[in-house]
Amino acid sequence: MQTEIIIATYNSPRALTLTLTSILNQRVAPNQVCIADDGSGSETSALIERYQRDHPGLNLRHVWHEDRGFEKWKIVNKAIATSEAEFLIFLDGDVMIHPGFVARHLELARPGRFSTGSLIRLGPETTAIVTEDMIKSGFVFDIDWLRAHGVIDRLGTWLKTMPLPKRVMALMDRVTPVQRALCGANASLFRQDALKVNGFDESIKYGGGDKEFGIRLTNAGIPGQHLRYTAPLVHLDHPRSYRNPEEVQRHRTLIERAKSEKRTWTPQGIEKVSDPDQVASTDTAETP
Repeated sequence: MQTEIIIATYNSPRALTLTLTSILNQRVAPNQVCIADDGSGSETSALIERYQRDHPGLNLRHVWHEDRGFEKWKIVNKAIATSEAEFLIFLDGDVMIHPGFVARHLELARPGRFSTGSLIRLGPETTAIVTEDMIKSGFVFDIDWLRAHGVIDRLGTWLKTMPLPKRVMALMDRVTPVQRALCGANASLFRQDALKVNGFDESIKYGGGDKEFGIRLTNAGIPGQHLRYTAPLVHLDHPRSYRNPEEVQRHRTLIERAKSEKRTWTPQGIEKVSDPDQVASTDTAETP
C-alpha cells in the first residue's frame, strides 16, 4: 500500500525543518511526502530543495500556490488530487511526530474509516529551545522533559505521551468517551474516501475546516476512530494573526449545517460541482 504524508505549511521554515526531521526518524517510513504550501516564500522553497537533494529517500514533492491569504484547504485539496498514494496521512508543518506515529496510523488503516489524534502543545518558551538533535534522540517526547517544561498539566496530557504499554493505551483509545472530530494536524484515511466527499471545503478559512470534513466523512458512512493515546504528536507554538472572529463564527454555522443537513459533499472542494453525480458521469464519459 502506497502511503503519502501531506504537510500543510506557510512561511515557517524552522518549524517545517523540525517536522521533516521527525519524519526522517520514523520506524516505518512513508513512500512519499508532500509539502502542501499555502504561498510560502523563497526560504521555504530553498529548504525543500535542500531536503530533496540531501534526503532522496524521502521522495519529497512540493505543491504550491500563490499567497492569497489563508487558503490551507485549497492547497491540501490540490495535494490530495495530485497524490498517487492509496493512503494519506495529514500533518501541519508545525508538529513533531513520535517515531512510531506512521506505523500506528498504518496499523489502524481501513477503507471506509478515518483515524484522528490529538496534540501535545508546547508553550512559546519551550518551542524556542527545540532542536533537530532533540527530535532524533526522542527527547521532545520524554515525559520528564515535558513535565519539567510545564507541558504536562493534566491527566489527559500525560496520557497523550503514551506512558503505559501500547496495549493499555490502545484500549483507552477505544473506550475513552471523546468526540471523534477530525484534527487536520493528526489524521489519516484512504484517498478514495477523501474523494468520496470531495475533500475539504475551500470556502472555510481558519477555524473548523478539518472538523467539517470529518462530519461529512461520517455522514457518508466513513466513521472516525481515535489514536489519541497511541500516536504522540508534539505541537510547536506560533502566533495566529490570521484568526478572524467573524470568519470563525461563519465556519461554526457551516459545521452545524453539515451536521443538521447530513451533508456528505461540498461543491467548494476538489471538484467544483454541486452534484457528485456530475463527477461520476464525467468520469464515465471519458472512459474509452
